[in-house]
Amino acid sequence: MPGLRCGNRWGGAVLIMSNNLKPFVSVKAMVEKITTYGRMIKFSHTIFALPFVLSAVVLAYREYSLGIADILWIIVAAVSARSSAMGFNRIADVGFDRENPRTMNREIPSGQLSIALAVSFVVISSAIFIFAAAMLSKLCLYFSIPVLGVLFGYSYTKRFTQWCHLYLGFAISLAPMGAWIAATGTFSWGILCLSCALMTYIAGFDIIYACQDAEFDQDQKLSSLPSKIGVHNALNLSSVLHAASFVFFLTVYFIFDMQAVFLITVCVIGFLFVVEHKLVNPHDLKNINIAFFHVNSVISVLLFVGILADELVRRWM
Repeated sequence: MPGLRCGNRWGGAVLIMSNNLKPFVSVKAMVEKITTYGRMIKFSHTIFALPFVLSAVVLAYREYSLGIADILWIIVAAVSARSSAMGFNRIADVGFDRENPRTMNREIPSGQLSIALAVSFVVISSAIFIFAAAMLSKLCLYFSIPVLGVLFGYSYTKRFTQWCHLYLGFAISLAPMGAWIAATGTFSWGILCLSCALMTYIAGFDIIYACQDAEFDQDQKLSSLPSKIGVHNALNLSSVLHAASFVFFLTVYFIFDMQAVFLITVCVIGFLFVVEHKLVNPHDLKNINIAFFHVNSVISVLLFVGILADELVRRWM
């Protein structure tokens, strides 16, 4: 029966092709899962703090020798610490995220990721952070667990204090200080100023971001400055924090005896702070995402580029 033999031949070819495609399907599924994890922790937001970490590394390199391995482990530690903290935050807030129209489509509330998978992600990210810290020094290893505790603690601050934004800023501000300690094994008042600049910078734009959830936070009895003191007053306080951040950047300029390149960079950052607050109107919050995602990412990257360029100029002159 020729027809049957032909059918068998084509059926076999289809089966072989199907088997050959399985690895590609598996790779595609894995990429999609990784992308989902990346969306859950908003991996793109790493750009807000990582440039501060790299800036600390550049400044430390002035007087301390750093190998490529050291720099890579510092980056791994910074990224994994933030990833574990964001994953933990998504788990802790899943009940509120399901009720909030703005967040109900996030990966866990929408069912794209299970709680079990999110917990596994946090555990693995935390383990990577601790391992990276151990690879840097014993001192970093000893600090790694308390640092995770501080980072995880932020997820519950909104339950009891309107100053949760400052706590978030403080938690993230540990990054450049941690990078400096990892690179040098010492403390520095200059890097403390850079950490304070990051703290006020993060707290300021987190207040702006929280304005869009002011009514929801009031309904859910959650604490945030916009829900407690009103959007207008919260935005004014955000402006004060960003003014303080600008002052801390200037302090870094003087403490580290920076060149004109960094001073120009700080002036541009100050201008961007003004633009950010001009974009957000208490009566019209439609530009929050532009201010939050675009302007703030430019500020962070610009800081690192400015410090790196300033250091290169200093070495060449």
